[in-house]
Parts: sequence; C-alpha cells; structure tokens
Amino acid sequence: MSVITCVAPVNIAVIKYWGKRNEELILPLNDSISATLNVEYMRAKTTVMASPTFKENKIWLNGKEESFENPRLQHCMKELKQRARKNTDVVNWNIHVCSENNFPTAAGLASSAAGYACFVYAIAQLYGVEGDITAIARRGSGSACRSIYGGWVQWHVGKSDDGSDSFATQIAGVSHWPEMRILTLVVNSSRKKCSSTDGMRRSIATSSLLKYRVDHVVKDRVEGIIRAIKEKDFKAFAEITMKDSNQFHAICSDTYPPLSYVNEVSRRIIELIHAYNELRGTTKVAYTFDAGPNACLYLLEEDVPEVVALIQYVFPSDTERVEYFKGLPINPGSLSDELKVKIDIPKQKPGSIKYIIYTDVGEGARVLNDDNEHLLNDCGNPKRLN
Repeated sequence: MSVITCVAPVNIAVIKYWGKRNEELILPLNDSISATLNVEYMRAKTTVMASPTFKENKIWLNGKEESFENPRLQHCMKELKQRARKNTDVVNWNIHVCSENNFPTAAGLASSAAGYACFVYAIAQLYGVEGDITAIARRGSGSACRSIYGGWVQWHVGKSDDGSDSFATQIAGVSHWPEMRILTLVVNSSRKKCSSTDGMRRSIATSSLLKYRVDHVVKDRVEGIIRAIKEKDFKAFAEITMKDSNQFHAICSDTYPPLSYVNEVSRRIIELIHAYNELRGTTKVAYTFDAGPNACLYLLEEDVPEVVALIQYVFPSDTERVEYFKGLPINPGSLSDELKVKIDIPKQKPGSIKYIIYTDVGEGARVLNDDNEHLLNDCGNPKRLN
C-alpha cells in the first residue's frame, strides 16, 4: 500500500481564460494570468492510495462517489503513467482517490482548477513523475495548470498543435508583493446553471466580441499586467484587472443565447468599488469575477480595514450567521460619517453577501506529511461520506 495526501490552491485570474482552440487537449485561445491564493484558506485536499488488493479504481469528491471513467481524469492518468518512474510497481496498482474542497464547488471560484491540480500533483508524487506537470494538469481543467505554482502565474497559449508548449510558468514568487491581499465575497455558493465548459463552447460559436478580444486586446493586457506585477504598480494592475473582468462578462452577454454569471448583488459590488475609488481619488481596490456571481477583490493590506468596514456597511451580514469572516484574522475599521454620506449606494438586504474570505497570495501545491491528514482510512475508504 502507498498513500499520499496533497493540497492545492485556488487561483483567481486577472487576465481571463475563456475559450479553447482544441477541446480535447484543452488548449486556450489566449494567455491568462492569475494570483495563487493562500492554500490554508481556499484549497482542494486530495488523498491517493494505491494497493495491489484494490479491485478497481475509485474516486470520491466532497463525500460522494463519482465515476472514475471521466474522460479528463483518464487523460491525466494516461499521461502520468507514461511519465512514471520505470522501476515502480505502484503504477500497475489500482488507486482510491478522495478529494475535498473547503470552499463552494462549481460556483465560479475555480474549484475544478484546485481539484485537478491537487489530483495531478498527488499522483505525480505517487508515481515519481519528474519535471513540469502543469501541462498534465491542463488536461483535467485548463486553469488547473496555474494552481501548481504559487505567487503570480502565467498560462502560455502555445502554438503547437499537440499542446506541448501550452503550460504554466511563475511570473513572480509568493514574497514578491507581500502587501497584496484578496477579499472573496461569496454571494451565491450554489452550482452555476451553465458550466464554464459549456459556456465557452457557446461563446466560441456565437460571440464576435470573443474573437476581437483574442485578436486585438489580450496581448497588450498580458504585457501590461506582467509589467504592473513586476513593478508592483497597483493602479495599473487594478485597471487592467477590472477591464478584463468587464470584457469577459461582456462576451458572456454577447454570446447567444446570452450567459449571465453575475447577478444584481455582483453589480452592486462593482458600483461600490468604483464609487470608493473615485471618492479616494485613486484606485484602491480592483474587482474581478470568474464564471459566477462571487467577487474577488484585490487590494493592499493598508486599505483592508476601511474597505471591509464599507462592505459591511453596504452589505450587512445576516445576524443569524455566526461566521461572516473566514481566512486571515480581520478587524474592520471604523467608517467615517463623511464616507457613509458620500458613498451614495443604499444598504442592501442583510445576507446578500453570505461571507467573506480574507487571504493573501500563497504557495502552490504541496504534500502533507502528517498521516492524520489522510482522507482515506487504512482500508482505502473515505473517513467522511455525505
């Protein structure tokens, strides 16, 4: 018997990936760039156990058994086995896999990215796979390749038809921009109605704006945001991030029939961020939305207390909810009466934002060495089931 438990982080793109030039190989239409979030607060955790006594491969996701015959999972397994150490017997054994997320799944918070990154990283450790594995993670979920690394990461579009040059690299490490913070505002934790995969197919087939973005917009934005990250130029970083998020959702609206991932609360958050930045006379906060209504706000540590106080004021918590803040310790500042008056946005219904996850930029996938962290028991069955 051989067992490995790993964790892998969520990554939140500031230059979006939307659309594939090759569905089977999961090759993107353009480069994308993301920040890796602290694995302590938003992560997938996966235990892989291999044994010669297992009669079949099995997988459990968030306490529920799923089919191991998922084509994307099979693609990852095939490539991992091809690159396994030649002298290992483990590659010939069946495996049991148990994976859990500590944040909402399929709600537009990159759960598949963290999940597949963790799966690929864990089995790579089990099989002794060496070298870059981001291209293998890409076969499971495109943006999973970015969750292998910490810090700031770029997924390269590549030019080769076989996908050999479409992989992820690190732009800057975890310690490069230590003041950067992220607030994830969970508006709706439910599974989205249209998956990202189906949404991308529909956009490619019907959106002329998507083609324009790929041909005329993304290259300059990629260059600009890499420069902003390296120079720690928050104003430039924030402007590009928000424009790219807006354009992504404009493409969703330009898709036929249209895709609608944001909701009224999302739009109020956007309105609030622009009002606050205008009031402060400079760009203090950037928002970005993936394929869901939940907002990810990028800001510097010094501005967190006031921004959190403002969010709490406009989006009061449900008094019955005990844990409104998760993640790093957070102490909302006091909001001045002047700011309350000048931010001309009415208070929203309590509970419009379910909770806030406060985090920073973190490390990539890693192995957990504590046996108590395993999600499978000694018989290879989940310790917890739904």
